Amino acid sequence: MDAKEIIARRVSCEVKTDMLVNLGIGLPSLVANYLPEDVDVFFQAENGVIGLGARPPEGMEDPDLTDAGGSFVTAVPGAASIDSAMSFGLIRGGHLDMTVLGGLQVDERGYLANWMVPGKMVPGMGGAMDLVAGAKRVIVAMVHTAKGNPKIIPECTLPLTAARRVSLIVTEMAVIEPTEAGLVLRELGPGVTLEQVREATTAKLIVEGEVPEMTLC
Repeated sequence: MDAKEIIARRVSCEVKTDMLVNLGIGLPSLVANYLPEDVDVFFQAENGVIGLGARPPEGMEDPDLTDAGGSFVTAVPGAASIDSAMSFGLIRGGHLDMTVLGGLQVDERGYLANWMVPGKMVPGMGGAMDLVAGAKRVIVAMVHTAKGNPKIIPECTLPLTAARRVSLIVTEMAVIEPTEAGLVLRELGPGVTLEQVREATTAKLIVEGEVPEMTLC
């Protein structure tokens, strides 16, 4: 398995039956591919769909059925099409059980930066700020480093997405839970040692006893 598959499989274990879940663009969208067979959820997209299904077979794409990133999707039985006002009303009203988002940086406070890099073209902030502020649980799914540079750092140097602590950070190397006391290392990635995680992380990690290896769905 590559890093993205490890992350997606681990995050999929957090998705439970009857949840309303938003999956971000890119890596987070892979989570839907690894759900346990007995888990029945509705995926929501900010552009106005509840009940997203898998990507359609080649040649069966519907130009009117896409996710928020413009990728072709299908709709599951019982799916609904809603307008943007209703979609963001669900998010801002606290009705979304979970969102899974990519990340550029997360700091020791558990704050996320994921919407822009200063000096580079930004197509728009999308729903990231609303999702981090409004979802009941916020899971960050990202690779642990970027070109060898740590992404879990003492303090974000990129613009914050929201001033709210995220619920969980999942990388190919570790599962980390931001808490009031700091970042707690909960699980290690397959074949990864504690020393390797510390070398790839500049933020202070709290280690409580023996850290187990993560379970992948």
